[in-house]
Amino acid sequence: MPLVGRAGRVLGPRGLMPNPKAGTVTADIGKAVRDIKAGKLEYRVDRQSNLHLVIGKRSFDEKRLAENYLAVVDEILRAKPAAAKGKYLKSVTISSTMGPGIRIDPARVRDVAEETAGAGQPA
Repeated sequence: MPLVGRAGRVLGPRGLMPNPKAGTVTADIGKAVRDIKAGKLEYRVDRQSNLHLVIGKRSFDEKRLAENYLAVVDEILRAKPAAAKGKYLKSVTISSTMGPGIRIDPARVRDVAEETAGAGQPA
């Protein structure tokens, strides 16, 4: 980490600075590269408990985006603490980087992706 610190002025503003919490600073480089290539999700939570993460890129087709969305939703719902009472997801909004947000009913979070994935299938 001390060696990487010198590059902080260049990497920091771009969001590329390695971080031990994110697993990008490790002694086992091979394992870190395999995990990232396998699709390791990196997300962050801000002070207002908003979850920020990437579910796809512009080059992805609808099916891949729906699969990624379902995987994210499953992971979030699986990570719900047992002690959490009431509604776990209060609101869900999906947006592109610089585009407007699209609200999704929290009660139908899984249904939206399943409908999208099913729309491409012939009847």
